[in-house]
Amino acid sequence: MATNEDFVIGRHPAVAALKSKQAVNKVFLQSGLKADALKEVASLAKKKGVIVNQVPKAKLDLLADGQNHQGVVLAVAAYEYASLDDLFAKAQAKDEDPFFIILDGIEDPHNLGSIMRTADAAGVHGIIIPKRRAVQLTSTVAKTSTGAIEYVPVCRVTNLVQTVEELKKRGVWVFGTDMHGTDFRKWSAKGPTALVIGNEGKGIAPLLKKNCDEMLTIPMVGHVQSLNASVAASLLIYQGFTSRGN
Repeated sequence: MATNEDFVIGRHPAVAALKSKQAVNKVFLQSGLKADALKEVASLAKKKGVIVNQVPKAKLDLLADGQNHQGVVLAVAAYEYASLDDLFAKAQAKDEDPFFIILDGIEDPHNLGSIMRTADAAGVHGIIIPKRRAVQLTSTVAKTSTGAIEYVPVCRVTNLVQTVEELKKRGVWVFGTDMHGTDFRKWSAKGPTALVIGNEGKGIAPLLKKNCDEMLTIPMVGHVQSLNASVAASLLIYQGFTSRGN
């Protein structure tokens, strides 16, 4: 785990972090603010042996860098990344076939947070992201995920193409997304499966696309022929979830 400090911002993410194994260094609560959620945060912090600091709103505004903190900010150790083996182990522990999401260059932290939230709801066993030219795990991602960051392991890799090749060697079928492909409503994600979601503007890189077993498309009949990356991911993840018998 990296040793630099990051922040968890907002009530739901704070509660999720304090209930998880995440290392929390300090808790900052807005002085004079009375709310049941803040009492829960203070109680969980006490159980975890973490010092609670009552601070003015201006201090929280500064720590949260303008985000809506709802009266609570946690200082935490930087988020820990999982290994590929950790993702397989999570599926094995649940006695389920692996279901992974691969994000090819997602740049908006709000998109990553939203995708994590859907992934957690749909029982995805892990997310794979590249180390370069993509958003990493940050406080904005954590807040947007509303706590899902504590439960969905994220594996950070140097080369997505090589990772896809390794997944395929381990029996995983890899599906990409494109304007031309199989209607996603006919897609079955039964068996070990990985779904690739492309960059917000460029889509999936050509070489990575070549390594996918099949391409999926979301049919659209309106004037706007594209969807936000997190919305497209949600539709596809839930089709996978449904087809797996859930």
